[in-house]
Amino acid sequence: MKKKLVVLTGAGMSVESGLSTFRDAGGLWDNYPVERVATHEGWEADPNYVNDFYNMLRVKYKDVQPCEGHKLLAEMEKDYDVTIVTQNVDALHEAAGSTKVIHLHGEMMKMCSSRDVDNPRYHISLPHEGFGETGLEVPHGEKAGDGSLLRPYIVFFGENVPNMYDAAQVAQQADIFIIIGTSLNVYPAAGLVQYVKPGIPIYLIDPKPVAAKANVTHLQCGASEGVRKVMEKI
Repeated sequence: MKKKLVVLTGAGMSVESGLSTFRDAGGLWDNYPVERVATHEGWEADPNYVNDFYNMLRVKYKDVQPCEGHKLLAEMEKDYDVTIVTQNVDALHEAAGSTKVIHLHGEMMKMCSSRDVDNPRYHISLPHEGFGETGLEVPHGEKAGDGSLLRPYIVFFGENVPNMYDAAQVAQQADIFIIIGTSLNVYPAAGLVQYVKPGIPIYLIDPKPVAAKANVTHLQCGASEGVRKVMEKI
């Protein structure tokens, strides 16, 4: 029986693919106020502005490819039962070949009902015919199947994280737990470490200094190099 490998990834996972982080200096929040593009209040105040922001991101990132780290995690499914829990809204884990991915903060390539966000009946996957030349640019005023405005399938700040329960269940089952490219400052995702059973090896891959706990092995390097190092250790 394969060991259960659980991987929590954040924005740093996709930096090597060319995606900007949100929080670091020069990140997206420097240019687009978070309260306008990533809160329910921002959506209610100006849905067109929010919609245009995510249209821009999708078009900008449509040709981005998985980095070596994404691919290595997918390859690890040969030897381990791997579940990816990601804070990222891109689909790079799936593009690399990972088959079990839990998205905590939503998916950039999906739209949903603004009235019933988590009901898959009203989800629309992008690209979609008629949504601009790329199929990624959702027109203003486009409606979901329930008649409400289509909104990006993104968990806005202050909203519930519907997949958190599933992520916590998976973390409890981990034989090995790996954290990649996240500062562990964003809750509730950062709290997943608390669900890992005592004695389970935890590896934290991040190029920046991190105040890691005594039971956490910090590999101070980028995502791809860090995944290679973990593969050697386990």
